[in-house]
Amino acid sequence: MLESFILILLIGFFVGQIARRLKAPALVGMVLVGIILGPQVADLISPDVLAGSAPLRTIAVMVILMKAGLGLDREKLVQQGTVALRLGFLPAACEALVIALAAIWILKFDFPTGLLLGCIIGAESPAVIVPGMLRLKSLGWGVTKGIPDAILTGSALSDVLLLLVFSLLLNFLTQGATSSVTLPFGITLSAVQLLPIQIICQIVLGVVLGLVTARLLVLLLAKQNWTQNAVQDSLIAASLGLLLVVVAEKFPFFSGYLAVMATGFFLIELDAPLARRLRSGFDSLWVVAEIILFVLLGASIQLQVLEKTLVPGLVILAIGTLIGRALGWYLSTLGSNWNRRERLFLLPGNSAKATVQAAIGAIPLTQGIQGGETTLAIAALSILVTAPLGAWAIPTFAPKLLERGEVDPTKVAIARRIVILAAVDTSPLASQVLIKTAELARRSDVEVIVLHIICTNDPQGVEHLQEKSQRLLADIRHKFIAITGSIPEEIIRVAQDYGVAEIVIGKRGHQPWDEVLVGSVSQAVLESSPIPVILVEDDRLANK
Repeated sequence: MLESFILILLIGFFVGQIARRLKAPALVGMVLVGIILGPQVADLISPDVLAGSAPLRTIAVMVILMKAGLGLDREKLVQQGTVALRLGFLPAACEALVIALAAIWILKFDFPTGLLLGCIIGAESPAVIVPGMLRLKSLGWGVTKGIPDAILTGSALSDVLLLLVFSLLLNFLTQGATSSVTLPFGITLSAVQLLPIQIICQIVLGVVLGLVTARLLVLLLAKQNWTQNAVQDSLIAASLGLLLVVVAEKFPFFSGYLAVMATGFFLIELDAPLARRLRSGFDSLWVVAEIILFVLLGASIQLQVLEKTLVPGLVILAIGTLIGRALGWYLSTLGSNWNRRERLFLLPGNSAKATVQAAIGAIPLTQGIQGGETTLAIAALSILVTAPLGAWAIPTFAPKLLERGEVDPTKVAIARRIVILAAVDTSPLASQVLIKTAELARRSDVEVIVLHIICTNDPQGVEHLQEKSQRLLADIRHKFIAITGSIPEEIIRVAQDYGVAEIVIGKRGHQPWDEVLVGSVSQAVLESSPIPVILVEDDRLANK
C-alpha cells in the first residue's frame, strides 16, 4: 500500500507539472497517471488503496470546499440577488431532465433510469470549478459583479439537489415503489412529495451547522488559543470539516459538503485573520489532496466499457450541456446585470464533471439496475471529456469574456513571487542591512537581490561582500549583483527590473563617499523610489 502512495504522489506530481508546462491543466496529467497505474493498464496501485479510494476522495473534496467557503464574498453574493440560488438549481435540473429525455431516445432507457443518469451527469465538479474560480478571483476576473462567487455557490447547491434526487430514484428503482412517511395528524407523504422538504432541510441545516462549526473554530483557535501555529489551525479545521461530512453520511438530514463550505464562509465574517491563516493552510493541503483525488479518479475509469457507448455518450453529453444546461444558465441570469459575454462564460466555467461522477457513477451497476454499465461508461466519459476541458477553458476564456476588477486580498490567497532588494556597500553597515533583509525574507519565504554599486576599484572588498552575503543569507534564495553607475538611479532601476516588493538600504551620518552609502543617497532613493524603502540605521550611531 505504501508503494502505491509513493507512485501516486511522485508520478502524479511530476506528470501534472509536465502537463502544466505543456500549457495543459495539471489534472490532465494526474488523470492519465491514474489510468496508467490503475487496473486497466499497469495495475501498480494496490487493491487496498483502490478499495479505500472513496474516503480519500471525500477528504479531498472536503478540502476544496473549505477553500471555496474561505474564498466567498458575502457582499458580492448579496449584490447578485437570486442569481447564485438559481444557478444552484436551474442548470442542474434542466440538464438532468434533458439528459433523461435524450437517454430515452438514444439508449432506450425508461424515464426513471434516464433521470438517474441525468442526476449523475448533471452534477458539477467542485474539484475543477473551485480552484478555477478562486484563481479567477485572485486575478480579478469577474469579481466586480461577483461572477466567481455566484458560480461557486451555485455549484455546491446543485450537487445537494442532484444527490437527493439520485438517492430517491435509486430507492425507487431498487425497491420498485416509492417509500412513504406518515407525519403527525395522519398525513402521509410519498418520497417525491418529501423531496422539496428534504432539499430545504439539507440546505438550512447545512448552513446552520456551518455557522455553529465556524463559531466553535473561532472559540478554540482565536479566543482560547488552543493552537500555536497555522498548521495546527488547519488540522483542527480540517478534522471538524471531515466530521461534518461523516456525520451527514450517517444522518442524512443535512448536506455535509454544504456545511463545510458554509463554515469557511462564516469564518470570514466572524474572524478574518483566522480565515486568512486557514486559507493558507488549506492551500497547502490541496497540493496533496489534488494529486490523490485526480490520480484515483483516473484509476477508477473503466476503459473497456467506453468503446460501445463512446458516440452515444458524447451526443448525450453535448445535448445535456448545449440544450439543458444552457437553458438553465439563461433562466438563472435572466434579469441580472450580466451581459451576453458573461453569460457565455458559464459554458466553460460551469460545466466540468469529475468528483460526483466518480463517487456515484458505479452505484447503479452495483445495485443491479438495468443500464448500469452504460451509466458507468457515460459517467467515466464525462470525466475524461469535461474535467480537462473545463480546467483548460476557465483560465483561457475568462480574459476574453469577463471584465477585470480589483482583487480583494481578504477573500483569496494571492500567490506571487516576492523579492526584496538589499542595497549594500563595503562598509560594516552592510552586515546590518543583510541581517535585516534576512529577517524579513524568513518571515514570508521570499527571494533576495543583493545589489552593490561599484564606486571605486576594490575587487577584494566586493569579494568580501559577496562572501558575507553568502554567509548571512545561506538559507535564503538570493542573487548577488555588482554593477557600476549612479547609486540612486541604479538601485531603483534594478528594483523595477526584478519587480521587487521592498528595498532595504543603510543610512548613517556624514562619512567619506567611498566608504558608505551616505545619508544623501538613502534620502534620494527614499524620495524618488515608487517601491517601499526600509532604512537601516547604523547601530553604533543609534546608541550614541
